[in-house]
Amino acid sequence: MDYLEQIIPMPRIGDKAPEFKAITTQGNINFPSDYEGKWVILFSHPADFTPVCTSEFMTFAHREPEFTALNCQLVGLSIDGLYSHIAWLRTIKEKIEFKGMKNIEVKFPLIEDITMEIAKKYGMIQPGESSTKAVRAVFFIDPKE
Repeated sequence: MDYLEQIIPMPRIGDKAPEFKAITTQGNINFPSDYEGKWVILFSHPADFTPVCTSEFMTFAHREPEFTALNCQLVGLSIDGLYSHIAWLRTIKEKIEFKGMKNIEVKFPLIEDITMEIAKKYGMIQPGESSTKAVRAVFFIDPKE
């Protein structure tokens, strides 16, 4: 199969969210059915323990009550493994301070995608880029989809 034929495009506005089952820091999920009736923000980051990803996760976790009040579930994804995720989230809570935020506990699920199956389903692997990193992406999933 030609390399370009293997590329799956990102879902477009109005497309159904691709379904998957995954292991997360909050247990197993069936996506998107576990979040039926809620808005979902599914966002990916390239790697655990990086400064920008850490600040993003801290900010999302700090503001999670606001998302919950809006009937919105946050779900993160990276191709790092579950144990890396757990160590990173523990480091965020115990050792990182950013813009006055500290002792931040990330309670939303962070998906393990070491096979890149989910990243591929969502078109996050771009042509000509490394096949080992999920590209940064954010998907807003309608509760009716």
